[in-house]
Amino acid sequence: MKNSIALFVLSIVLFTSCSTKKTEEVQQQPKVTQLESPTQTGVESGEPFLFTYYDSIVYFSWIEKSGEESTFKLSSLAAGKWAPPITIASGKSWFVNWADYPMMARNQNGFIAHFLDRSADGKFTYDVKFTTSNTNDTTWTKPKILHDDGKQAEHGFVSLVPYEDKFFVTWLDGRNTVMEGMENMDHDHHGEMSLRAAILDSNGKKLHEWELDKRTCDCCQTSAAITSTGPVVVYRDRSGEEIRDMSIVRLVNGEWTTPKSINNDNWKIAGCPVNGPRVSAIGSTIATAWFTIASDTAQVRVIFSNDSGETFGKAIRVDEGSPIGRVDIVLIDQQTAVVSWMEGTEIKAVKVRSDGTKDQSITIATSSESRSSGFPQMTKSGNKLIFAWTDSKEKSIKLASLPL
Repeated sequence: MKNSIALFVLSIVLFTSCSTKKTEEVQQQPKVTQLESPTQTGVESGEPFLFTYYDSIVYFSWIEKSGEESTFKLSSLAAGKWAPPITIASGKSWFVNWADYPMMARNQNGFIAHFLDRSADGKFTYDVKFTTSNTNDTTWTKPKILHDDGKQAEHGFVSLVPYEDKFFVTWLDGRNTVMEGMENMDHDHHGEMSLRAAILDSNGKKLHEWELDKRTCDCCQTSAAITSTGPVVVYRDRSGEEIRDMSIVRLVNGEWTTPKSINNDNWKIAGCPVNGPRVSAIGSTIATAWFTIASDTAQVRVIFSNDSGETFGKAIRVDEGSPIGRVDIVLIDQQTAVVSWMEGTEIKAVKVRSDGTKDQSITIATSSESRSSGFPQMTKSGNKLIFAWTDSKEKSIKLASLPL
């Protein structure tokens, strides 16, 4: 009888302890806070991009559309309020695409921003154009074409990052996909998409340019970061057997390394999945997130390197069984990253560590699987994360913050 009573009391204590622990876990979940948007009310907006300057000032860019005209705008977040928007550029011949969105960067001297402008009547004939500004971000230079091949072909999927007092830029280049006299044919490629990179000074003058890989996936985003040894680029490669896994190239002592797979997923696919990687760096640590459907299983994976991308650890799966990709990643220290992705219609985020452990995921918002919802964006500022995404129903951008 005494033993029965003791076991009963012990079971009550354990049940209460587990219940209290679960309650504490729920209470400890960070709260997502919606932010007011600086976008113009009643005007269609999309293609958001976020970045942070020195882990303090958050910059937010987007495109507003009115009739045939597209306007590229910028705002900054300080003391919880967005500054009045500034117009970077506008035009009626732009190629505005849900996956190939404009980007920006800032260094100690000023800003650089890029957008896509049609070069001919073909569906996929457009140029990468860029413009620069000093640190007051109110006056922007006349846009110039980034690449100088002169081909009416597809150019895009740009990544821009500050590099010392200059800018590092990488992009997918279609100069080899067209034949002379056949430039306007819609995506009728006769060659291969290549990966190129350049270094620009703060005024936009090109100091160096390279071809990094002569055969890549046609329309997945590139991603770049600066490590303690120099720039790295992560992108979806394309083998002769149509294996489209993630590769990395690194600038080491003035020379680019040979492209190398970061993880052998062996995803064989005959077309481009339009789902590129993202990479983040602190010192010699980099973390990369990407999407794959290798072995017919959709997954979002993360991998860490502690030697600037020369070698990598074991890939870590972070999704919950039904991901559609559209990833982003931010390192918060040299062992920990926050990854965001879309799990069906939900925008998710999770903290993951280089040892493979991860926290419970958080739902940032509910969006849509449609292309018009675009690619959710994430950036770190101090002790919080800022998110941006497109509400495809309202055709407007939403913003939120999450404490770390």
